[in-house]
Amino acid sequence: MTRAFIAVCLDEPTRAAVAAEIERLRPLSRAVAWVPSPNLHLTLKFLGEQSDARLAEALLGIEEVAAGRAPFALTLHGLGAFPGLERPRILWVGVAEGALPIRALQSGVESALEHRQFTPESRPWHPHLTIGRVFDPRRWRRDASPALRESIAHAATMPFGTFEVSRVALMRSDLQPSGARYSELHSVSLAGT
Repeated sequence: MTRAFIAVCLDEPTRAAVAAEIERLRPLSRAVAWVPSPNLHLTLKFLGEQSDARLAEALLGIEEVAAGRAPFALTLHGLGAFPGLERPRILWVGVAEGALPIRALQSGVESALEHRQFTPESRPWHPHLTIGRVFDPRRWRRDASPALRESIAHAATMPFGTFEVSRVALMRSDLQPSGARYSELHSVSLAGT
């Protein structure tokens, strides 16, 4: 069984810009589990533990969706938190330009996989790039400095770059004591690339 998800990967300049912001924020709180630079991506669908046969089915769904989509530009912009900065669970970078095409891509993936008997996501999907997770809300309230909250609020309009979304990746997630390690199993180019 393989723990897997479907994602859009970043180009290197955009990854470097986001990683630099994470490094700037890191010393401001130990309450946040910051995402390592190699793990930065936009998740389209989490698949969980799947057999090789089910992953092959997922890949067919991705190919079906990719065949009908053209590449598009995606701009990462601003910082925020789900559900909010008072009690965050996820710290994120938002999507500006390209929000509609990435939503359409995710919706297509969700539909294609639901058609193949994958469990649909129960919550609405919001395009974002996770940069940190808060696992202990009490620790956040105790350890998250006003400087961190202020930095996130001030970065609400910070640009991180624009890159072309030209492929969708089927990713493997290996959980280790040091954290998750992601590797690309397959990628499928969007039509026209």
